[in-house]
Amino acid sequence: PGWWVEKDGHIIVAMPGVPREMYRMWEQEVIPRLKPYTGGLIFTRILRVSGLGESAVEERLVSLLHSNNPTIATYAKADAIDVRITAKADTSEEAERQVSEMEAQVRQILGHYVFGINKETLQSVVGSLLQARNQTLAVMESVTGGLLSSTITDVPISSKHFIGGVAAYSIKVKEQMGVPHEIIEQYGTVSEEAARAMAHAIRERFGADFGLGITGVAGPDEQEGKAPGTIHIAIEGPEGVVTGMGPGWRGGRADNKRFAIMTALNLLRLHLEGVKKGE
Repeated sequence: PGWWVEKDGHIIVAMPGVPREMYRMWEQEVIPRLKPYTGGLIFTRILRVSGLGESAVEERLVSLLHSNNPTIATYAKADAIDVRITAKADTSEEAERQVSEMEAQVRQILGHYVFGINKETLQSVVGSLLQARNQTLAVMESVTGGLLSSTITDVPISSKHFIGGVAAYSIKVKEQMGVPHEIIEQYGTVSEEAARAMAHAIRERFGADFGLGITGVAGPDEQEGKAPGTIHIAIEGPEGVVTGMGPGWRGGRADNKRFAIMTALNLLRLHLEGVKKGE
């Protein structure tokens, strides 16, 4: 349950601490009750950002952050950095127009780091891009242990673009799936070369348009002399191969795996959108 208390000209709202319960109550109960008190209509749009940390986003948007109407605020979420733009006006059309104008400025500054709006996720955007191209994806993952495949299938009708994945956690399984023993022996399992071989092998084995290979060190200990959080990603597709990597230690095992998943999905998203590496 939630509380709505009016006292001495003030309104106090108390909601459950569980986020999924709080959001529903906020949207369905609190916002409609607050609207008569706002002196106007409020419109909000969230731009979702990947590839930059919250402080880097704020630094780039510093000239806009002190705007009074619309207002801009940044929030670090598990899967992205959210930039919330909110405007208040006499009509919903005017509020939306103000938000759209500010959105254009934000997009001009952040460019391809913006991947979606509101409730869109990297996996939903990647799915839409693949389906629009009528292309498919298969993954071979090591460091993420199956979580990348799970995240991809969080999207409804993902079977239209995702053929399947293999959690090749051991060297034996990697080699069984087609990764050459010589690659692992020469470069190790945590290497760009291994990721490239994984992407090629899964693409060939599953007959997908794109093969994605991801390997790394979840932690807490080093592996092959590589720091926890180190990741190597390779994507092989009709246009060739693109690679990416993570910088090293970021947090615990769960954080490192989540970061690896988002880095891989964002790399694929940029590739599908035609953004060249380094742009």
